[in-house]
Amino acid sequence: MNKLKPELVRQLFLIILILFLFILILEEMIPYLSGVLGAITLYVLLRKFVKKLVKRGWKPGLAAGLAMLASFLIIIVPIGLTVMMLTNKIGKAVKNSERVIEVVKEQVGTWEADLGFKVSESIDTNSITSWVSTNLQNFAGGTFNVFIAVGIMYFMLYYMLINRTEMRKSLFAFIPLDAESIKRIGEESVAMVKSNALGIPLVAIAQGVVALIGFLIFGVPDPFFWFVITAIGSMIPFVGTLLGIVPVVILMVAGGDNLQAVGIAIYGLVVVGSTDNLIRLYVLEKLANVHPLVTLIGVIVGVPLFGFIGLIFGPLVISLFLLIVKIYKHEYGDSDPQLEEELNTDVSEA
Repeated sequence: MNKLKPELVRQLFLIILILFLFILILEEMIPYLSGVLGAITLYVLLRKFVKKLVKRGWKPGLAAGLAMLASFLIIIVPIGLTVMMLTNKIGKAVKNSERVIEVVKEQVGTWEADLGFKVSESIDTNSITSWVSTNLQNFAGGTFNVFIAVGIMYFMLYYMLINRTEMRKSLFAFIPLDAESIKRIGEESVAMVKSNALGIPLVAIAQGVVALIGFLIFGVPDPFFWFVITAIGSMIPFVGTLLGIVPVVILMVAGGDNLQAVGIAIYGLVVVGSTDNLIRLYVLEKLANVHPLVTLIGVIVGVPLFGFIGLIFGPLVISLFLLIVKIYKHEYGDSDPQLEEELNTDVSEA
C-alpha cells in the first residue's frame, strides 16, 4: 500500500491550516469588508496624486493626509448625506409605494371589468410595502458597522499611501503567482476599479441631474428624493432610470396632474433616455467597459452584502472574481491557441 510522503502531508496540513485561518478571518471581516474594498479603491484613485505631492517635496504622511481629507469631503460626505436622506425618507418611500400600488390596483380593476377575470385581489398591498420598508432599511445599512468600516478604510488607506513601495514588494512576496501574472492582475484591477468607482457613479449622477431638471420643470413633489432614486436606478442594468421615472408618473396621475405626468414621461423617455447613451459612450471611451451582466450580478450580490455602497463594490467583486479565474486558466489551464483565436474572432465579429 502506497503511503503519502511526509513532505506532501506537511504541505497539505499547511494548506488546510491557511484555509481555516483565512475563512475564520474572512467570516469576522465580512461586515467590514466594504472598508477593505474602499481602501483599495481610494488607493487606486489617490496614489498618483500623492506621488506627485511627494515629488514636489511634501512629506508622505502630509500628502496622504491631504488626499484622505479631499476624499472624505468629495466622496464620503456626499455618500453619507445620501444614505442619511434615504434613511429619513424610508417612511415617505413606503407611503409613496403604497400610493403607487393602489393606483396600479385601480387601473388593474378597470382592466378586469373589460377582460372578465380578476387579478387585483391577489395584489397584497401590505406585504409589498412591508418588503419595501425592510429592504430600504437593509439598503441604508447599520450605522455602527458603517462607522467601523470607514475607520478601517482610512486606517488601511493611510499606510497604503505612505508605504506604496513596501506594499508592492509584499504583494510579490506573498501572492503565489509569477511576476507577469501579478502585474497583469494589478493593471486589470486598476482599470476595473476606475471603471466601477468612477464610471458607474459619474453616469448615475449625470443621469440623475438630467432627470432632476425635468422634475423641477414639471413640478414633481420632493424632486431631490426622486433624483437620488433615479441615480440609483441608473446603476442597475435593465432597470435604469425607469426606477425613478415610472413611480413619479404614476404618482402624478394619482394626484390628477395628467398633463405634467405626460410631460415627465416624454421627458424621461426622450431626454433622459438619449442622454444615457451619450453619457455612457463618453465615459466608456475614457474608462474600461464593464459588461451589463457583471454589473447586474454585482448589484444583486453587493447590495445585500455591503448595503448602499454595494452598487459600486458588488460589480467590482464580480470583476475581480472573473479576473482571478482568467489568471488561473492562464497559469494552469490547458488551452488550444487556435480555438481561442477562433473564439476571439467570433466575439469581435459579433
